[in-house]
Amino acid sequence: MNLQRPNSNDATRTINRSVSVVPCSGLCSRCVDGCRGNCEIFKATFRGRELIYPGPFGDITAGGDKNYPVDYSHLNIQGYAQGAEGLPAGVTAGPDTARFPLVNTETSYGWERKVKMTLPVFTGALGSTEIARKNWDHFAMGAAISGVTIVCGENVCGIDPALELNNAKKVVKAPDMDRRIEAYKRYHGGYGELLIQMNVEDTALGVAEYIIDKHRIETIELKWGQGAKCIGGEIKVAQLERALELQKRGYIVTPDPSDPVIQASYKSGAIKEFERHSRLGFVTQEGFMREVDRLRALGYKRITLKTGAYSLKELAMAIKFSSVAKIDLLTIDGSSGGTGMSPWRMMEEWGIPSLYLHSAAREYASILAARGERVPDLAFAGGFSSEDGVFKALALGAPYVKAVCMGRALMIPGMVGKNIDRWMKEGNLPKSVSDFGKTPEEIFVNYERVKDIVGADEMKNIPLGAVGIFSYADKLKVGLQQLMAGARRFNLEVINRRDLMSLTEECSKVTGIPYIMDCYREEALKILEGNI
Repeated sequence: MNLQRPNSNDATRTINRSVSVVPCSGLCSRCVDGCRGNCEIFKATFRGRELIYPGPFGDITAGGDKNYPVDYSHLNIQGYAQGAEGLPAGVTAGPDTARFPLVNTETSYGWERKVKMTLPVFTGALGSTEIARKNWDHFAMGAAISGVTIVCGENVCGIDPALELNNAKKVVKAPDMDRRIEAYKRYHGGYGELLIQMNVEDTALGVAEYIIDKHRIETIELKWGQGAKCIGGEIKVAQLERALELQKRGYIVTPDPSDPVIQASYKSGAIKEFERHSRLGFVTQEGFMREVDRLRALGYKRITLKTGAYSLKELAMAIKFSSVAKIDLLTIDGSSGGTGMSPWRMMEEWGIPSLYLHSAAREYASILAARGERVPDLAFAGGFSSEDGVFKALALGAPYVKAVCMGRALMIPGMVGKNIDRWMKEGNLPKSVSDFGKTPEEIFVNYERVKDIVGADEMKNIPLGAVGIFSYADKLKVGLQQLMAGARRFNLEVINRRDLMSLTEECSKVTGIPYIMDCYREEALKILEGNI
């Protein structure tokens, strides 16, 4: 395991002065009186609680960089020189039929009313963070055109400056939520869906009632947590008046904007921002079942659940409760996640890492299946960014895992595309982009494909971030097709755990995937004995 340096990280914009650092504390081995900075202790001396979070808020996403003893890189994908499983019925396997572009990457999830996606990925919960708000059109339109699901995360209604509540403090108008839903629906082509996430605050505000009454949204997601943090969702706000309004709506806001001392510090310029927090949830089976029944009674066709990197007890609860309640998709998010607003040390040091959590989830799902109980469709989340990770997650969790939830990996293309558009208008394209041209048609390899999908007249309304997301989704699809073809798996349903091998015995112990020197060993020995 690489040494961790808890006193210095780019996420908190801090750095050690010395090249010699105490491994455990992260302090410089020689701390000099008069040092001009800039380790975390130095900066926290005058900025205090601000150093809990990555920054600057609204302009960055951050992901924990702790190097765990075992992770997905400790698994490798098997390749074979014969056979082809999952080809269309009636097709005989051979060099002319088992070609990688023919691999089917479509997946679906759901109990009775299934949702199809063009490939087994969907976005993480893009909720009330500033990154999600200001880039939403890029994210939503890109997901819609790509044919994958997008999750509109928690607290979107609750933080809307134009939110209107009735006397019962329930939502009657939420323009930002309306905008988000309409952006996705405009280009939705039948694959994927937009689902809305709901936490404690959203439930109290009546978000579920609002979005089904006004927009006829079919799927809603209950949220227990995520892999990035073990507390509720947070954002930061820079205006005192805004902080007071959010506090009035019932949110936890710190430092307390109603405190005269805090207000004085704000007016003097010392306090520059406030944190808005959601309340902690308290899960019981009775309460969970009651809420699922309530949402179904409202008319929702599908109900999903997202849980985080809690203890194995909560993981078992999530799988069992989802089984009993006929939940349509259970997303299991491992530590350390990437996010726009989570405490940095919490991201680094809290929770069960993805490979450990996902291995346990597959084990628990198999226990239910062996007892004849329904296993909900699963999705794995927590640090995935490329097609090899998608393949490994599907194989590790087979046959229960239907998709991978990606956070930052599906956000970055949206932001890059947006910035390319801005750089072009400013005449300031970096060489990394201008090497490929100066116009969108030259730069974006999939520009014409997107135009063909939406139509030439409509293309002017498509932000380049959406083209970027489509391009990245296309890269994931083709890369996944190649890996699947090499493993002789021509649709997702035939991917299985034998398609993986553990590179270390410790990885094998965690995952149950055999050590590399044991995989197919019996078959190999039979061949040597002449039993081909």
